[in-house]
Amino acid sequence: TTCPHCFNTLKNEYPQMGGDYKVEHYSEMLSDLISSGKLTTDNRQLTTGKLAYHDSCYLGRYNNIFKAPREVLDSTGTHRVELARHGENSFCCGGGGGMMWMETDPNTRINNQRLQDALNAKVDTVATACPYCLTMFDDAIRSKAVGEQIKVLDIVEVLEAKLGD
Repeated sequence: TTCPHCFNTLKNEYPQMGGDYKVEHYSEMLSDLISSGKLTTDNRQLTTGKLAYHDSCYLGRYNNIFKAPREVLDSTGTHRVELARHGENSFCCGGGGGMMWMETDPNTRINNQRLQDALNAKVDTVATACPYCLTMFDDAIRSKAVGEQIKVLDIVEVLEAKLGD
């Protein structure tokens, strides 16, 4: 899956209804392909600058997948740093639980608070492995008008920029 929410549902909830599947998040698959040498990166210079990975709730805290996305990013040679709140202590992007679809006060939106963590870390790029997180960061960047200062990318976008022929 490319979505941590779908990953969680297929892996942890479908078995309760008889669904017995091998479920893998794409960050795990990419990490395996890189470590086995089946996917290689080249030495092109990336333009991500200083990059931080945002741990999504359903991938990280709910399913303990912290290493694979970082391995994918580290394979690209990016200057990766950790946000103050990361890993098991990561802060939500605000997209879970249907919050993505709600209109809330821009001054109290969780995604704006999480964006501030990235701005405080003085990163140029936030990378994520969740389409909800990507959307929430993009929304916060637009609402705070800081698009010239910071961008958000999916980890596969960072990897794609470094794939060899």
